[in-house]
Amino acid sequence: MSVLNKKTVEDIEVAGKKVLVRCDFNVKMENGVITSDKRVVAALPTIEYLINKGAKVILCSHLGRPKGEFDPEFSMAPVAECLSKYLGKEVKLAADVVGESAQALAASLNDGDVMLLENVRFEKGETKNDEELSKKFAALAEVYVNDAFGSAHRAHSSTAGVAAFLPSACGFLIQKELEVMGKALENPVRPLVAILGGAKVSDKIGVIENLIDKCDTLIVGGGMSYTFFRALGYSVGISLCEEDKIELASSLMAKAKIRGINLMIPIDNKLGKEFDANTESIIVDSDSIPDGWMGLDIGSKTQELFANAIEGAGTIIWNGPMGVSEWENFAGGTIAVATAVANATDKGAVSIIGGGDSAAAVKKLGFEKKMTHISTGGGASLEFLEGKELPGIACINDK
Repeated sequence: MSVLNKKTVEDIEVAGKKVLVRCDFNVKMENGVITSDKRVVAALPTIEYLINKGAKVILCSHLGRPKGEFDPEFSMAPVAECLSKYLGKEVKLAADVVGESAQALAASLNDGDVMLLENVRFEKGETKNDEELSKKFAALAEVYVNDAFGSAHRAHSSTAGVAAFLPSACGFLIQKELEVMGKALENPVRPLVAILGGAKVSDKIGVIENLIDKCDTLIVGGGMSYTFFRALGYSVGISLCEEDKIELASSLMAKAKIRGINLMIPIDNKLGKEFDANTESIIVDSDSIPDGWMGLDIGSKTQELFANAIEGAGTIIWNGPMGVSEWENFAGGTIAVATAVANATDKGAVSIIGGGDSAAAVKKLGFEKKMTHISTGGGASLEFLEGKELPGIACINDK
């Protein structure tokens, strides 16, 4: 499928129409207070566009993991308050998801008004993509817009099911994700350098297999690199290693060689005696890891090697840290990679940060503004990079 061929909110007539917009308002909360409103801010361009076009805007999202019933802890009330401040107008909150309150509020909307449904996961049928619930969502509106990329990999009633019953389009947030990531996969500025980290090879098999056909250089770091070391016959001490994936690592290296892809793994590593932020540490070459030690970061020689490979890139896709980046003592590799990606972007490279820990590292270092694109969807961007069809995008009408 060409993901770039989906209708966007600018391709549909919305004036005077009730528009149901699936957003990602799954914000970080503590004691009923929003501690990061980034996801709310990310949704504003689509919402403001609809208001300015005179649509009657019905917003919906999940928050946390309530068990299919009303739970005040997961109410959307703080989100409605936050949205009201940003939009400079009252965002009315329905007392339910698709019940009497939601129906009455939706019916009373004037052009340019905005309302918010209660947490869609208060409905048992939401995560089951229940057809009856999808029909009830559709009955509230005349048009459906999906702008929740972070949930696009889930086939739920509010992310996919409802689109079967209404004309549909994607919002500006999803449009940007599709354009930037889609182009990087389908028609990248070369050389394309993919950097994959994180703990397990098994989490990234699909991504590696999809990117190995597309990239010029593939950098592997983090806990998953020790499985590759074992495939080369190295001892890894007590490092994280997926014994059942050694053969796969071996075949991926062979595949890269046949295709002429530069597959890079660490040449030295920073080891710790135990899995602890303050454990004693040493740096050794990858083929000399002693018994009783575990790899917790890439070493300084590898940092330089990876940085040099990143420097000349035309397009960079980065997903996953190089070590236990939340611990200062083992964050050096992730910092080095983030710095190299920022520098390459300064020189004109397209840089895509695939959410999660990589995004957190980039933000912490203050490089957020330098990157071309930081994905809003952790699981969704991984599946997109794997080349999988995302239900929340597949359901949108083609242009």
